[in-house]
Amino acid sequence: MTRTIQTEPLTAAGFAPFGEVLEATGAPDKIINQGMCGRFHDRARLDFADARAGISIFHAQPRSFPYTLELVERHPDGSQAFLPMSEHPFLVIVATGPEATPRAFLTNGAQGINLHRGVWHGVLTPLHAPGLFAVVDRIGTTPNLEEHYFDAPWIVTGPASSSSVAPDP
Repeated sequence: MTRTIQTEPLTAAGFAPFGEVLEATGAPDKIINQGMCGRFHDRARLDFADARAGISIFHAQPRSFPYTLELVERHPDGSQAFLPMSEHPFLVIVATGPEATPRAFLTNGAQGINLHRGVWHGVLTPLHAPGLFAVVDRIGTTPNLEEHYFDAPWIVTGPASSSSVAPDP
């Protein structure tokens, strides 16, 4: 059985049930650093149970369309933010539960995301090399990962205007 979902652009409104879109849009909340820097203040709700926030660096292998989604995961004890360290779009897959139809969002290359605690999501899915991300999440001594493998995978197709995104050389 083939089940297909198509990507949609990542917007704050569309992503709101799952977390926050991290981007510098609109007017900054404050001008700082001798008038040379706009601060877009407090853009994500970090939420950690019995632990602390930490910043890790992830180096993920690029994927391409069509992408086969075989599992989703969640972190019941902490939010998780993905901040790309390059200006390339990446794929963000979320679902309201493991049996729900997933949604696939495509970032614009200048967006990060913060997943709320407990949100089901796909694995980190860069579409271009180098696949470097700063990740802000829970650092603790107890497990914080649940995985769900689908009985039948989902096929994620890219934007209607392109059939594939290839890794950079």
